[in-house]
Amino acid sequence: MPDPMKPTEAGRIIFLNGTSSAGKSTLAKALREALSEPFCYYASDQLADAGFRTIRRARHGGAPGEREKFFDGFHRSIATFAEAGNDLIVEHIVESQAWANQLNTLLAHLDVFWVGVHAPMDELERRELERGDRSIGEARYHLKTHGFCRYDLEVDTTEPVDELAARLAKAWLLRRAEVP
Repeated sequence: MPDPMKPTEAGRIIFLNGTSSAGKSTLAKALREALSEPFCYYASDQLADAGFRTIRRARHGGAPGEREKFFDGFHRSIATFAEAGNDLIVEHIVESQAWANQLNTLLAHLDVFWVGVHAPMDELERRELERGDRSIGEARYHLKTHGFCRYDLEVDTTEPVDELAARLAKAWLLRRAEVP
């Protein structure tokens, strides 16, 4: 049985950041298969889809600060899961400089590999239409996300996903070999 007083070795994080419809979820799932070590997949959509967020009441328009509190908790939970020893592939849209600053502060002591996930605008708009569960223009609005983050690697998801996942897995493994 593990000793609860002994510090756990922190997990590592591969952080996929990009607009909605950029292909982050598809890439994350392919990356899990391409990596030789097990990684947990973690995204705010998992919590929202499971009903974690509060229910908006039509008469009241939702609780004040509901969205901000949700994402503050999500950001903190990324660090907590990694601190508990979980290796993570995190999928997210960093929507503001404040979010980027918070994430950089919370994750500063952890091994984080930042990946910018891109696709051309015409492809993003095609995917929005095809999916049918996105507001048209959401991807264009979220393009600003790339201005808030510095990346270790950037990928274009119009390339075959298996090739992208293999390249990302290789870059992940080689990331420490490049440090002098």
